[in-house]
Amino acid sequence: MSGEFILETRGLTKEFAGFVAVHDVNLRVRRGHIHALIGPNGAGKTTCFNLLSKFLQPSRGEILYNGEDITTLKPADIARLGLVRSFQISAVFPHLTALENVRVALQRQHGNSFDFWRSKAVLDRFNARAHALLNDVGLDAFANVVAVEMPYGRKRALEIATTLALDPEMMLLDEPMAGMGHEDIDKIAALIQRIAKNHTILMVEHNLSVVSSLSNVITVLTRGRVLAEGNYADLAKDERVKEAYLGAGHG
Repeated sequence: MSGEFILETRGLTKEFAGFVAVHDVNLRVRRGHIHALIGPNGAGKTTCFNLLSKFLQPSRGEILYNGEDITTLKPADIARLGLVRSFQISAVFPHLTALENVRVALQRQHGNSFDFWRSKAVLDRFNARAHALLNDVGLDAFANVVAVEMPYGRKRALEIATTLALDPEMMLLDEPMAGMGHEDIDKIAALIQRIAKNHTILMVEHNLSVVSSLSNVITVLTRGRVLAEGNYADLAKDERVKEAYLGAGHG
């Protein structure tokens, strides 16, 4: 587990009826880093993320996590290994409170299914950890608020809390800033920075100011291929990157 790279892809390729959405992508995510995957619309970012989180199977290539080949594993299998994805669209139970949402995630982490009918005593044993996780993401005051009634940014923070409840070593964040105003973006960016002290993060994100301030390494995709990789300062001067974005917009 001490290898320099926690996640690697080798020749990762995905074809859909003759269309190559991801082509020969070699990605290496360094342990303990925030690594961003960016690119214009149609670049293959979402397909790549779906391959890494095992919601799609590659046509060719390999995915390695902590040196183990996970190419053919299912999403639940890789979650048990410590690789967990947080979704672009908030994936919390809307009619449960923040505390109940985190308790359900903790219950799953401890080997139980989502047993809403289990005794209160069984669920209550997760309360202390659930409160601690809510505190970690700045939601201690929202513990008893039903998720559907929470502001959008707070709901995204709750989603991150439920992801953290699964005790991941690495988190895949799918557009964590999508649909947010400036105030929420600042809060979630600060939260990601705090999480990154103890986790590796790979994120797809359209907000380039967030990418520039958070990321250690950025991989630029275009037309399903890796166009460039490096830090934001270097990529901002790369004519190929400028052309890819100017030609297709940030979308």
